[in-house]
Amino acid sequence: MFKKVDKLNRGFQYLIYKAMRLLIMLIVTSFLLIYSLRFYEYGVTFHPERAASGNLWKLPKDGVDVWVNSQGGIRLHGWFISSQIKPAIATLIYFHGNGGNISHIGWLGESLSNRGFDVLLFDYRGYGRSEGDIRDERDLYADADSVYDYVLKASGASPDRIVLYGQSLGTTAVVDLASRKICGAVILESALSSSSSMASVVLPWLPRWFHRFARNRFDSANKLSNVYCPILITHGEPDNIIPAEEGRKLYAVANQPKKMIMVPGADHNVFGYGGDWYLNEITSFIKIALAK
Repeated sequence: MFKKVDKLNRGFQYLIYKAMRLLIMLIVTSFLLIYSLRFYEYGVTFHPERAASGNLWKLPKDGVDVWVNSQGGIRLHGWFISSQIKPAIATLIYFHGNGGNISHIGWLGESLSNRGFDVLLFDYRGYGRSEGDIRDERDLYADADSVYDYVLKASGASPDRIVLYGQSLGTTAVVDLASRKICGAVILESALSSSSSMASVVLPWLPRWFHRFARNRFDSANKLSNVYCPILITHGEPDNIIPAEEGRKLYAVANQPKKMIMVPGADHNVFGYGGDWYLNEITSFIKIALAK
């Protein structure tokens, strides 16, 4: 009888051993999967490009170098370009996408200043001449807050005469900022509704419940309910990076007054494709928004 009990005990211990081994393997595999996905997430989210020497860093016409102190003692670099028309219609802060830096969009700042706007182009931490390294959306939002506060103090601009213009990743910073701060108008170009929504596009095989392990949320669709200024949403159709459906999702949940412009053939770079026509549409929207 004792032999039977001993045999049962050994069998039970073996099952416990197998179960513990399986549990450890599952924990290790899950950890590796989460780590791998977060590594991948960062790689597709941020593509910082440091400043390069050469003529690309020539100041735009009527532009000056500015430095903004951000959270953690990080200094952000930007160009402030004064309006060619006095007085300026508004002060426009431009939030670029996840790649490059402001050296690629100096011409855009000049084009907007020619249309009557004071324009601030700036680089997030880790981009261009800005210090530090960007880690996640919290750094992005901290930099956006710092730049907004700088414009209020340095230019003396009234909050309701500040226009926030974001492209691609920059739209997430704009929506977050506008949901908490006063501004005159918001422009969202090639925007995403959330990181979870984009994950379903990029990684359709990944279970949706696994999205909660991502480092970034970029939940613009939910935050838009707290944005009450006029909103312009523009998107290329088709867009091979952020589907046009993402822009439609944002338009559907945005408060009035709102406007949408779909640009056939523009792909992801709407302002580059649309040229003067597109920038004139933006100017017209801002003038009407601020008049109201």
